Amino acid sequence: MFRQRIRLLAWLPVILWMALIFFASGDAGSTRHTSRIIGPILRWLNPAITDEGIRQVQLVIRKGGHLTGYAVLSVLIWRAQRQAAATAGEAGEASPHPPGWNAKHAAFAWTLATLYAVSDELHQSFVPSRQAQWTDVLIDATGAALGLALARAWARRCAPG
Repeated sequence: MFRQRIRLLAWLPVILWMALIFFASGDAGSTRHTSRIIGPILRWLNPAITDEGIRQVQLVIRKGGHLTGYAVLSVLIWRAQRQAAATAGEAGEASPHPPGWNAKHAAFAWTLATLYAVSDELHQSFVPSRQAQWTDVLIDATGAALGLALARAWARRCAPG
């Protein structure tokens, strides 16, 4: 019972992050709504900025959000698996990788994050103010891979010895 609770707590951040992504995929995360925030900030920072300049900056921010959001998601999934494995007693396995790193966990984390990206775009296809773009899935998958690369580097850096 205790181990099950620990595993559930390990996956709670993943579930909450996925819920945040789902919320952002709705109307609240549409260009129309985010431009109400980004546009005034950019005009305050640079009153001479053009509408095209605002659109370009907004595009970079939005695509950067995809990259970052899925980097965080993949690391949270990797972390949850690592904690669940430690709880189950799998952490003591011999591995050629630094302690804390497991290639199978990383592959699963990337796959799950990428599948969630696909479902996110499918969700957006049903939201009138949003567009499903498969290029976003590529950005999301890249973000997931970058997140895991950072997690691996961190695991190596923090490895004893």
